[in-house]
Amino acid sequence: MKKLLTFAIALTLSAAVFAQDNNRQNDNESLATPDPTVIGNDSAKQALREISVDRYELEGSWNAHISPDDGVINLRLFEGSPLAKEPLKGEEDVEDARVLGVKVEFFHRGVNSFFVKAARPIPIEGVTKTISVWAAGRNMDHQMYVLVQDYNGNNFELFLGSLGFSGWKKMSVAVPPTPDGEHGIIQSSAYNGIKPGLRIVGFRIDCNPMLARGTYYLYLDDLRAVTDLYDIENRDEDDMNDDW
Repeated sequence: MKKLLTFAIALTLSAAVFAQDNNRQNDNESLATPDPTVIGNDSAKQALREISVDRYELEGSWNAHISPDDGVINLRLFEGSPLAKEPLKGEEDVEDARVLGVKVEFFHRGVNSFFVKAARPIPIEGVTKTISVWAAGRNMDHQMYVLVQDYNGNNFELFLGSLGFSGWKKMSVAVPPTPDGEHGIIQSSAYNGIKPGLRIVGFRIDCNPMLARGTYYLYLDDLRAVTDLYDIENRDEDDMNDDW
């Protein structure tokens, strides 16, 4: 009887531990992926859309830079695509067969950064909630940021995460809403008639000083955003444009 009771208690404790581990895993997953439906949601009226910002299909649309004191850098397009990537709804037939490759040859170890920037800042309509990009970081613990420009032309950087993983990974970051319409990342204003929106400038990679040596490869694909298009989609057809 004692053995049976001991077994029942052990089984109950094991189930409790498993439930805690499972809940902890779910919590970690929810923290890793920002939820666009709750970011800056001060109204029940939203029209969230996931849109493609750039698929990295055109030569010359991106460039790369590193200080000539720290190394040399090159970039080019390659045939390829993450197998786990899913096409946007309604865009299954859109050409998407290339990725952007970046090659850095370091002169020495030390504190340095390199940049991957669009030839021109890429505008995103609406109010952007999240930004994502697929990256193959070659398991090097360098830190990647996405560089954005807000409605007023102010520049900001948002931390995407560490590149210390193998293979492809979708990296995402939330765009923090302005607390009062005057500070932080401004995406719209009642005092200016141009369309609301954010612009993607590019990426900055801050290198781990101990790992910045030899040759480093980075691959990027499928830059996307989740944006709220409610105001744009519900604008009256006969409304006037305040852009003159």
